[in-house]
Amino acid sequence: MQSSQARIDSAAKAARAASRRLALLPRAEKDAALHAMANALEAASDRVVAANDQDVERGARAGMPESLQDRLRLTPQRVVAVADALRDLAALPDPVGDVVRGSTLANGLQIRQVRVPMGVVGMIYESRPNVTVDAAGLGLKSGNAMILRGGSAAADSNAALVDVMRTALSAQGLPADAVQLLDGGREDVGALITARGLVDLVIPRGGADLIRTVVTQATVPVIETGVGNCHVYVDAAADLDMALAIAVNSKTHRPSVCNAAESLLVHQSVARDFLPKVLAELAGAGVLLHTDEAASTAARVAGVSYEPVTDEDWATEHLAMEMSVGVVPSLDAALDHIDRFGTRHTEAIVTGDRRAARRFSAEVDAAVVTVNASTRFTDGGEFGFGAEIGISTQKLHARGPMALQELTSTKWVVEGDGQVRV
Repeated sequence: MQSSQARIDSAAKAARAASRRLALLPRAEKDAALHAMANALEAASDRVVAANDQDVERGARAGMPESLQDRLRLTPQRVVAVADALRDLAALPDPVGDVVRGSTLANGLQIRQVRVPMGVVGMIYESRPNVTVDAAGLGLKSGNAMILRGGSAAADSNAALVDVMRTALSAQGLPADAVQLLDGGREDVGALITARGLVDLVIPRGGADLIRTVVTQATVPVIETGVGNCHVYVDAAADLDMALAIAVNSKTHRPSVCNAAESLLVHQSVARDFLPKVLAELAGAGVLLHTDEAASTAARVAGVSYEPVTDEDWATEHLAMEMSVGVVPSLDAALDHIDRFGTRHTEAIVTGDRRAARRFSAEVDAAVVTVNASTRFTDGGEFGFGAEIGISTQKLHARGPMALQELTSTKWVVEGDGQVRV
């Protein structure tokens, strides 16, 4: 039996050969392959859903929370949505070959910086099987071969999805090894993230422990995605009806994802009017409230249950129907709170004061800042990127929703007619 390192080396070498082929493909061929993959997934919907049912049933037996089962579940409608995301990618411009900048030097040399694929990208992620398709599609469109390692909770789903896509690629005359799925244990992860020279980039997507492990142990370059302890701050100058809609949507629209809000901060000047209404609506939707002293008073006025908030609550990405709520005396206090407990993902302000909005946008250290809008818009699809491979909370190369351009590097092309340096 091959060792993990031998398996990864073999997979990476096959991926590198595939990536060289992909790097030469014109847009038309890549788009045709994306459509072929999308059509194949829809045609195999019954098979994919049946495989997913096995994963969900196994998770339920193991006590997986309902919110995580929702992240895992594929329905026929969700399979169609996943396929449509591939078609959306096909409709987007191809970043490969774009000229970032260029000039003609005084000596006649023409220089230009152009976008090129990364090459071989390793993706390590957890329960959401749609990520498998998004990553494969983004990799293909940007000219990269993808080595995928999904979570064990979605093992059957991912195996079915990748098999369908590899078959579709082969039918298009393209290398199936442009998309590969690892099914080994932690040893495979360790081998993948240390395959320097064979793998060009690793992207972890999931919980804090997964990301921390990859970042600290990898010798391959890493783009760090992050957890989403996101805040909504309701300013003194907020339209309170707007704030109510934004706060509730940010928390309850889909609480199990990283762009759902986990904390609500309210300026003390509007707390008396706003908090009873928003707490009643949140509680009515089934949200467990963790409240500071002032918000607890408002909860009693609203007649809803609550628990005293702790620093641990403020620091927690619940990924469930739970929210921490507090009152702050000023914008500065809100900024300090977010700086202490935020995870540099998405932070929102609701205000009619342009100066407050500008300060919040400039001073909050986050990949995305929303002004008078839900945190739920931090998403590659919502941004018009077709899909995303993750939301980067780092500051190097890529930040925020990562899509096609973020999966490219650049190279300099220098053209002359015999110039030599003197």
